[in-house]
Amino acid sequence: MTEAADEVNDFSDLDLGVLDLTSEEFALEEVDLHIQENLGDDLVKQALQEGVDLRQYSKQIEAELQQVENESIQDYIKESKNIASLHNQITACDTILERMEDMLSGFQSALGSISLEIQNLQEQSIAMNIKLQNRQAVRGELSQFVDEMAVTESMIRHILETPVTERKFLEQLHELNHKINFVKEQSFKDALACRDVQDVLEKLKIKAIAKIREYLLQKINHFKKPMTNYQVPQNALLKSRFFYEFLLGNERHIAKEVRDEYVDTMSKMKFSYFKGYTNRLMKLQYDEVADKDDLMGIEDNAKKGFFSSKVSFKNRSTVFTIGNRNSVLTTELEAPIIVPHAAQKAETKHTFESLFRSQHYALVDNCCREYLFICDFFMVSGNSAQDLFNSIMGKTLSMFLKHMDVYSSDCFDSIAVYLCIHIIFRFQLMMHKRAVPALDKYWETMLEMLWPRFQYILELNIANIRDTDPQKLGSVDYRPHYITRRYAEFSGALVSLNETFPDERVNQCLARLQMEVENFILRLAAEFPQRKEQLIFLINNYDMMLSVITERTSEDSREGESFRKLLQERTQEFIEEVLSPYFGGMMTFVKEAESAVEKGQADQMKYQEQRIQKLVRDFVAEWKQAIENVNQEVMKSFTNFKNGTSILQGALTQLIQYYHRFKEVLSKPPFKTMAVRSQLINIHHIMVEVKKYKPNF
Repeated sequence: MTEAADEVNDFSDLDLGVLDLTSEEFALEEVDLHIQENLGDDLVKQALQEGVDLRQYSKQIEAELQQVENESIQDYIKESKNIASLHNQITACDTILERMEDMLSGFQSALGSISLEIQNLQEQSIAMNIKLQNRQAVRGELSQFVDEMAVTESMIRHILETPVTERKFLEQLHELNHKINFVKEQSFKDALACRDVQDVLEKLKIKAIAKIREYLLQKINHFKKPMTNYQVPQNALLKSRFFYEFLLGNERHIAKEVRDEYVDTMSKMKFSYFKGYTNRLMKLQYDEVADKDDLMGIEDNAKKGFFSSKVSFKNRSTVFTIGNRNSVLTTELEAPIIVPHAAQKAETKHTFESLFRSQHYALVDNCCREYLFICDFFMVSGNSAQDLFNSIMGKTLSMFLKHMDVYSSDCFDSIAVYLCIHIIFRFQLMMHKRAVPALDKYWETMLEMLWPRFQYILELNIANIRDTDPQKLGSVDYRPHYITRRYAEFSGALVSLNETFPDERVNQCLARLQMEVENFILRLAAEFPQRKEQLIFLINNYDMMLSVITERTSEDSREGESFRKLLQERTQEFIEEVLSPYFGGMMTFVKEAESAVEKGQADQMKYQEQRIQKLVRDFVAEWKQAIENVNQEVMKSFTNFKNGTSILQGALTQLIQYYHRFKEVLSKPPFKTMAVRSQLINIHHIMVEVKKYKPNF
């Protein structure tokens, strides 16, 4: 039965619907198409191959289907109990599911109502939170307003009874100042509560101002005590700086009274202190000071006496020598100030620049402290601070300027003036590092006073050198002249100082002075009748000036380079002069022969064999003694042994070069055929002899 059912199913899979002739959709023209499609089916092919009758086969299939249907019904009948049981179970499940559906529907309705309640609660919570925040904000503002407006008993007690020096008074004063400002601010907003506390605050303010005024004036009065260290009461005032700030904010005329009292007191005290200190300090200056006769070109015996940095040398050269006077710019620049009574007791004297340094170091220290104090205590800056500072220190600064004007008008010590200028440069830089511009104008005025005087003194010396007559200076020897030594010391001092803070005005004055000194040296040299003597004098002076200047200044200074060049030129000329008496014939012949060879005229000298023979014989016979004579002459002529040795070495080197050139000339036509060449000395022998005088040759 199963196989039959399978065949029926297979056959039922055939698409025979399209062969239904009763169908309205049937079309004859499509029959062939459907037939061709179904002929490809396996069952149709098998039926056609076996020759089966389709009608018979159709009935067979229907019978089989009927049989299968009957069998299926029997199966259903056999399973009817199970099916009935399954139906009952399904019915029971439907009942249960229906009840669950009802229960879930109830739950859904309950949850919907709970969600509404939660939403309502959330809205209520938000509203309550907003109300709470508003109440807290109002409470905070109101509480702060009440706290800032209320005047406590503690404040009243401390303002009225507590001394101003105690910390509690200062704390309550801060609080009082805050309340006064707060009430002022609220009164502009028409706050009615201000009326309740204005009277109390006003009375407390008046009381506080009275106590503060009395305290500050008392502190300012302490400055008037003799021998007072001004830094102590100033530090005490700085600790009470808020007192002045309170006065300035609440009672300006009282604040002005306090400030004016301080300015008046400090102005008098500073002026009195510095005037007394300056008068006592100037008594420590050396008794003998430079005057109009202390010029570079004046003779040593024209005037007696001057000062140095330690003892009084009766010698004008100390006017132009810096010695250790420049220590006021280095080690002594920030040294403790000179104490007049201690110096008088020790009977010590000082140069003017040392007194100037002490005077202005005290001024710098006081001015820096004063300027910083008034900026901090009186809360001023810029032009206001400068004006207030000028009110305090103006009289003192004017006194200093007047004193310097009197001194500079009668000063002829150019080194002292120039040292004072450089002291100003360094103190000015010091104050800028401390961020105190208070004395800038004062420094400028002081420099405008000192620079013209310095240039005037230099002009006097330049004119004096220019007008000096060598014939009025007495006898002159080979040694360096005292006027050139003065110039060397003076120029070295100014150049060394000018290197730290270069100024073109100094360079110009020194250039003019150098030109006049060079001309003066030439005029002095002209007093010697022979050129060799003139060269010895010039070399000694140039060497001395170069040594002094290079010792004081850098190697590449303009003055050093100038004198080095002059020394080299005169030295070379002297070497020619000192060799000429002994080897002049050979030197002249070498120059003539080299010139003739260079011009192609060597044949014109072939007839000078006798001259050459004489030159060779003289050289062979006298060269050793000539070298000894040159050595003695050179070492005797120059005061500087090192310079003399250098000149001797140069002369011997020049001699060897001339002799070498002499041999070179004789080795060329028309001289190389001359028999005299055999008499020439080997240059090695000359070099051995030279080593006696020139070990490093």
